[in-house]
Amino acid sequence: MKYTLLFFLLGISSFLFAQIGGNNVYEFLNLAQSPRVTALGGSYITGADRDVSLAYSNPAALNRLMHQQLSFSTEFYFSGTGILHGYAGYGHHLEQKDIMLHGGIQYITYGKFDGRDVFANDVGTFKSSEYAITFGAGKQFSEKLSGGANLKIITSQLEGFNSFGMALDFAGMYVDTARQVTASIVFKNAGLQLTSYDGTKEPIPFEIQAGFSKKLKYLPFRISVLGTNLQRWNILYDDPNEVDDTLLFGEDPKEDSKALLLFDNFFRHIVFGGEFLFGKKENFKVRIGYNHLRRAELNQDNLRSLAGFSAGTGFNIKKFSFDYGIAFYHVGGTVHHLGIATNFQQFKKK
Repeated sequence: MKYTLLFFLLGISSFLFAQIGGNNVYEFLNLAQSPRVTALGGSYITGADRDVSLAYSNPAALNRLMHQQLSFSTEFYFSGTGILHGYAGYGHHLEQKDIMLHGGIQYITYGKFDGRDVFANDVGTFKSSEYAITFGAGKQFSEKLSGGANLKIITSQLEGFNSFGMALDFAGMYVDTARQVTASIVFKNAGLQLTSYDGTKEPIPFEIQAGFSKKLKYLPFRISVLGTNLQRWNILYDDPNEVDDTLLFGEDPKEDSKALLLFDNFFRHIVFGGEFLFGKKENFKVRIGYNHLRRAELNQDNLRSLAGFSAGTGFNIKKFSFDYGIAFYHVGGTVHHLGIATNFQQFKKK
């Protein structure tokens, strides 16, 4: 029996990640896999350190520092909704092949729903969830250049409907340690839905991203600039339900100039992030981010909010790393993200 709540489930992840994803399935693949990524604006591909969770969004970031690194995170979506999202990942270096491998699992559970038939009769409760199992590899081709790829096996259960899909990520990274500069390009989620919910196959959220980061010479701060949705130039959203207010004397309101629309569309492609790195071993971090696409599509007129902004922190205590991220989606919705990581090699040291 088909319930009307199914349509809500099919679109919820697309809604949370803004309207550009409204035509795709498996939109949960675009959710931030760690508190660090959440704090840096929701997308980040230019990290080149021991954080193994970064391999999910950029397999070219895999390096020897991630060997035997284990990472867990949980994200609480909007208080009271019951939606939980999380990721767990592990990295391992093959010495003979000089290849870095990683595996991970991403999940999202949408909570419990009351089932109703077409006459609104109670037919019990049901739960829905989606999962993506990721296997990836990365290799250093030269002192500054590396590459990598991910394979994602995707399953989705929405009430009594099921779907299965596969996707690939391809990435390249350039790291100049002398100038503290990193640049990356990633082709995300190139794949297809193998089995559909009701016989109609839908596209998955393919995206091209390119990013740049720079650690400042005289300040413990790393700035990152990321270009998103590079496969599509025009990502402006024209809301057909929006009603323009008439001006004081009843004349029609002026439309935005082409220059303003061009400016707005350009910055919808950009995510800004920054990390303050404190201590000789950078054991304490403070992070900030801004996602203009999120703000442009989820901010409400005449109401002040922090929509599009994000922040967080990270710190090390003995053999463990703890991270926290907070992202403001709109005036009524805030996301909290918690994570913990450790490296098994540290427990072997005397």
